[in-house]
Amino acid sequence: MKSLNTGINIFMNTVGGKWKCLILFFLSQKPMRTKEFYILMPAITQKVLTDQLKQLERDGLVRREVYKEVPPKVEYSLTELGQSFVPVLNTMCEWGNTYAVEQNLERQEQICRHHK
Repeated sequence: MKSLNTGINIFMNTVGGKWKCLILFFLSQKPMRTKEFYILMPAITQKVLTDQLKQLERDGLVRREVYKEVPPKVEYSLTELGQSFVPVLNTMCEWGNTYAVEQNLERQEQICRHHK
């Protein structure tokens, strides 16, 4: 089967998977340190978080900043390109909440937030 380089394939290759959209969503709220991700996503492993952040950084959506202090501080934030994805995240979140209500699914909370 031939692989197509279509918009949806590019989208899925860039932000698809179990954790990337959630990482981007939390970064849309504020810059974060690694420890904060573990608090918000306790099921994620160190290897997976590290891999996902590296991929998002490589794809230009996330910025990694290392502060020269002891112990070293590393902070992640969205790039301008990453910020352009926030409206997509909000649309996905709203759809998920609507779907949950229509399907009578249990959910913890509605965490969608609208940004600029």
